[in-house]
Amino acid sequence: MQQAIVRLAVLIILLINQALIVMGWTPFPFSEEQIFEGVSSVATVAMAIYAWWKNNNVTPEAQEAQQYLNELKSRK
Repeated sequence: MQQAIVRLAVLIILLINQALIVMGWTPFPFSEEQIFEGVSSVATVAMAIYAWWKNNNVTPEAQEAQQYLNELKSRK
């Protein structure tokens, strides 16, 4: 339910922003290029952290699973 509300709120903000741009008023004090660069930087950092997290045994559960996998491989 929360995710639906967040998506709806973001959509409303973006629609208002787009309507204001069409009317000739820029609601944000940033250029389109600056917004793109900022979003790209945030997305890059987020994906780097996600890839690091998924490819390493960071959580205790993942470490336990890796240990179990190593035991299974050593039995062969």
